[in-house]
Amino acid sequence: MKIGVLALQGAFREHLETLDAIGVEGVPVRLPEDLEGVSGLILPGGESTTMRHLIERWDLAGPILDLAATGAPLFGTCAGMIVLSREIVGGEAPVLPLLDVIVERNAFGRQLDSFEAELSVPVLGDTLVHAVFIRAPVIESVGADVDILGRLEDGRIVAVRERNVIATAFHPELAGETRFHRLVAAMASEHDDPGEGSGRRPHPTRRARNAT
Repeated sequence: MKIGVLALQGAFREHLETLDAIGVEGVPVRLPEDLEGVSGLILPGGESTTMRHLIERWDLAGPILDLAATGAPLFGTCAGMIVLSREIVGGEAPVLPLLDVIVERNAFGRQLDSFEAELSVPVLGDTLVHAVFIRAPVIESVGADVDILGRLEDGRIVAVRERNVIATAFHPELAGETRFHRLVAAMASEHDDPGEGSGRRPHPTRRARNAT
């Protein structure tokens, strides 16, 4: 099993190292042909506008959407969350509109306002997740089919899942946190071997609704 990491810009090396640490082969993805044979894809943190331009330049949007439509897991962190969101505050056009959420960029301020927090993410077990927030986005609202995986103490949504797409506003890969990557690997393994009667439905397209 191979999991791709979008390696156009940002903290992709840390994701590759995390995959290696859990015994999964990580594949840098820079061109559409790099997606061949991968069972999932991670979209790292970085600068979402730059990432948008590079995805467009190398014609990656269509192949990534095709991968998601097979049921393969996608995992976006920080800027990756923005890239996966269906609506971005301020009217910026979506890039890979797979998550039925409305997201606000740089919701916590500038680089100097970066912080760390301990989060409860029940899907990952009882042990708190150490989360690193760097110029992080925040989710303002979610659609009816989006599961909220984690919130800050003030209630703001910072981790979500919609079927085969997961996103966090923070960087687990910078904190030595491997459980999100293990979850993605488990989803990728299930995608490769879905079992009898487990059909792979395409990821639907929906508009974000104001459910919080």
